[in-house]
This record gives sequence, C-alpha cells and structure tokens, in this order.
Amino acid sequence: MNSTVKLSIEGMHCGGCVTRLTNTLKKLDGVEVRHAEVGAAEVAYDEGRVSKEDIAAAVEKAGFVVVGTSE
Repeated sequence: MNSTVKLSIEGMHCGGCVTRLTNTLKKLDGVEVRHAEVGAAEVAYDEGRVSKEDIAAAVEKAGFVVVGTSE
C-alpha cells in the first residue's frame, strides 16, 4: 500500500454501520482498512489498483457519503 487517505463520512450512526463500511471497503482490490469508526475511516490503498474515487464510490455503495478527505 503506497497511499493513505482519511475519510470524513456522513450517514453512519452505529457499530453496524462501521461493520458494513469496513466489509464493503475490504472487497476492493488494493485496499486495507486501517481504522473505521462512526463518521470516519482511514484507508491504505495501492494507487496502481484503486483510486480515491473508487473508494468514495464504495462508501456510497455501502449507503454513506464522503464529505471530506485528507492525506
């Protein structure tokens, strides 16, 4: 993993949301979830296999919205 991004996420309310988000992100090739909690996640990823946009799309697929990112 050559990059890390911290995500601010809206729509998460409980531990079940954290689990759903984590499981969805783990399905992406080249992604490692370093930490996830209600409203935030830190993800390491391989830029050659996945983009930040792919990660954001997976968050949305899980039912949440990325409202901010930081490296």
